[in-house]
Amino acid sequence: MNVDKANAALESVYTADTPEGLAKAYADWAATYDSETASLGYLLPFLISAWVARHVPVGDGPLLDAGCGTGLSGPSLKALGYTDIAGLDLSDDMLKIAGSRNAYSELKKAMLGGPLPWPDGHFRAFFSTGVFTISHAPASGLHELVRITRKGGHAIFTVRDQVFESGGFQAVFDELERAGKWRPVEQSSWFRCYAIAEPDALVKTFVFEVV
Repeated sequence: MNVDKANAALESVYTADTPEGLAKAYADWAATYDSETASLGYLLPFLISAWVARHVPVGDGPLLDAGCGTGLSGPSLKALGYTDIAGLDLSDDMLKIAGSRNAYSELKKAMLGGPLPWPDGHFRAFFSTGVFTISHAPASGLHELVRITRKGGHAIFTVRDQVFESGGFQAVFDELERAGKWRPVEQSSWFRCYAIAEPDALVKTFVFEVV
């Protein structure tokens, strides 16, 4: 069953203990990622489009899909009229699939938590789903994402409940606010990221304006 395979794949990415191990787990999963996450009722790549549309006018860009994976968010945003979307991911195999969707203006390999290959203030907004989660990108990666987002732009991303406190996300949020780098705009309640399986897997969406 796809659900069983997807649960096994989730376990492999959640237990990866090095960036190389995480990249390998996603390389192994890339070919079946879309169908198996669909079997779980994975909502986030599509739902994030609603928050982007709420805060970024159609025609504004460029946007960055940070941790784009196979690029599931790109076609949804393209359908809504967003045409200038870049993607980054740590997995070449995932990026190849994202490129096949004809929704991204550029795709680059990079890892959140390290330096990113764009200049200061390059993007109108960045969005990210399912990336700030177990054994994935650290909260510190938000500093670089804010750096490459222009003043007046937006940071739109989800954080998994299990890492919000242990990963120090609130501390990074407060640090960026104290430094005058961003201000809070909106946050959702905790909600399920899978409509079918994993009912205890909760995330929250956060929106900040870069200042």
